[in-house]
Amino acid sequence: MKTNKLSQKFYTSATLNVSKALLGKYLVRRIGKKKFIGKIVETEAYIGTKDKASHTFGGKITERNKVEYLEGGRIYIYLCYGIHWQLNITTEKAGKPECVLIRALEPISFVKDERVASGPGKLCKWLKLNKSFYGEDLIKSKRIWLEQGERIKKSQIVAAQRIGIDYAGWWAKKPWRFFIKDNPFVSKI
Repeated sequence: MKTNKLSQKFYTSATLNVSKALLGKYLVRRIGKKKFIGKIVETEAYIGTKDKASHTFGGKITERNKVEYLEGGRIYIYLCYGIHWQLNITTEKAGKPECVLIRALEPISFVKDERVASGPGKLCKWLKLNKSFYGEDLIKSKRIWLEQGERIKKSQIVAAQRIGIDYAGWWAKKPWRFFIKDNPFVSKI
């Protein structure tokens, strides 16, 4: 079956550009014979070793964050507050640890509750994502990947400060959260 998977080149571009370009793309998750599809409507960029909100701040390398140092197009997933999984996609070239948090999806398939993916923890629960996806290659994977989806006009992209990272001081105020204007599936603050 032919898909419109995103290429490696897409993921290895500048993180802020990838974070905006992800809006409107389709995240596809195969579970058995079913495909769960969600349109990405909200993202948040983390810009590596200089970004105080990044898990790689100061050049830190741990078992938790080492996948961020690989070439873009990998899944960086971790447990937040010991409760919710958080789905991130690595960006840039190998050795430059940057990523984009997928904050919210607009469900396209298999939806009972339309706001089932309107937050980073909720979307991981809906798509049944967990630690087993750590390091997954979005180019080669048969269980999760991204497709072209819908084109979002620049005028429809809103930039705002990131959420839930007050510990990062003025880095938290960087306008590195992007979402589709007036989309009802964006996470509630």
